[in-house]
Formats: sequence, C-alpha cells, structure tokens
Amino acid sequence: MTREIPRSTLPGIPMLLALLLAMLLTFAALLAAAAASAVGAVVLLALLGFVEFFLLFGLFMVQPNNAVVLQLFGRYVGTTRDEGLRWANPFFSKRPVSLRVRNFESNKLKVNELEGSPIEIASVVVWQVVDSAEALFQVDDYENFVHVQSESALRQMATTYPYDLHDEVKIALRSHSKEISEHLQKEIQERLAQAGVKVVEARISHLAYAPEIANAMLRRQQANAVIAARTRIVEGAVSMVELALAQLSQRGVIDLDEERKAAMVSNLLVVLCSDNDAQPVVNTGSLYG
Repeated sequence: MTREIPRSTLPGIPMLLALLLAMLLTFAALLAAAAASAVGAVVLLALLGFVEFFLLFGLFMVQPNNAVVLQLFGRYVGTTRDEGLRWANPFFSKRPVSLRVRNFESNKLKVNELEGSPIEIASVVVWQVVDSAEALFQVDDYENFVHVQSESALRQMATTYPYDLHDEVKIALRSHSKEISEHLQKEIQERLAQAGVKVVEARISHLAYAPEIANAMLRRQQANAVIAARTRIVEGAVSMVELALAQLSQRGVIDLDEERKAAMVSNLLVVLCSDNDAQPVVNTGSLYG
C-alpha cells in the first residue's frame, strides 16, 4: 500500500524574490553582452534566463488544512502540508487534497430489517482524509468511494437490528440511537480504512417503515401501547385492592367473609380499571337477600 511520505519544500516568497532578482540581473547582463556583440555570452545568458523563468513554475500554493501530493513522472515522491506559497522541483506534478472535515447525507434506502419488515433508512456521515497518498492512489475516486461504501455499510447494519424494541431484542434501530451510530461508524470505517479516510461521525438521519406497511405497523404500535397501558393499570389496581383489604383487616373496620371480599375486589377492579367514571349505586338491602 502507498503510504503518505512527508516532503519538505522551500518557502515560496524568498524563492520568488530571488528568481525575480536573478532574472533582472540576467536581463541587464544580456543587454550589456548584446551591446558588446559577445555572441557566446548572449547565448549563455539567454539560456540562463530561460532556466530562471522555468524555475518559476515550481511555485505553488497550499491552502490551510490542505495537502499537496508531489509526483515526478508518475512516481509518488511525497506530500507537503506546509501552508502558504511554496516552491518545489518544477518537474513535480502537484495535486491538492483537502484535509478538511466533510459530510454528506446518503440516499433513502429501502431495506428489510432483522425481522423482515421493509423500512426506509438514511444516514449522515462526517469524514476527512487523513492519508493523502492512500486517498489518491489506493482507490480510483475516493469521494465516490466514501459515498458508495457508506451506503453499503448502512444497508448491512440495518439488516442486523429490528425496527422496534421487544422482549427478545436488547437493541433496536428506533430506540438505541447511540449504539446504532457507533455500530454504523465502525462498519463504515472498516470499509474506508484502505482509502486513507477517517470517519468522524455517522448517525441515522431518517428512519421509517416503508409506505406499504406503515399503516399496519402504526396499528400494531398502537395496540402494543394499549396493552402495555392496560397491563400497568391492572397491576396498579391489584396493588390498591390488596392495600385496601389489608388496611380494613388491620384496623378492624369491617369483618369480611370470602364472598364479600370477592364482591369488594370485583367492584374495586371495575372502578379502577374502567375507562369511564364510576357510577355509584346505593345498596339499601342485604348482600344475601
């Protein structure tokens, strides 16, 4: 694998001033040699002036948080990260690579989650180049590589978790955003390591059931919510009935036989578990008559 090799370059402003001064002196000497009809000196000075002008093509600019990859006739010779105007061998080809943090949002993918239900899912991936040589020479187009591999990792991750949490599953797409984001980031990083790219963050930006089953899943969620609420109400009602019977027995308010306890329990559960307000009924007779 081609790894990044740091390459030092010369400061550009001193080189620019030196070359301009050298060209000025060469031009003055050329004029003097031409006035003296020194043909050999004129040719040498003209050649020197051409060389000095050619050396100007070694100047290049490095933007902040950027790198410039240097190649000599197709061979990688190093990378410079020194900011500002720099100078290197004019025969070097110079390719800038941004090291800044970038992000993109993937397309909405339709995949089947762990339990087979079709869902729509999308993600936001924050990434940056950390090795310029790998980014340019290990893959053909590292930006497109990042996009394609990120969507592939998202699709793979979505198939390993269910959409909703239930008793048999400890992690779900909808309820555990932190764990899901960490898993997604790891999946993407494994695919992008060879491209010299670091994944800073990855998180789900869109998650929903596919339109064709959205209504059915909504009804199922509502039914689960109703069942959970009813279960909680019944548990609370039973506890309250137990407390009421215990308090009556401890304080000696009334001595209830099993039949009357059953009737009281029935009445209390109806009142506590009913969706409607209780309607009091005054009993003027006996429970047995």
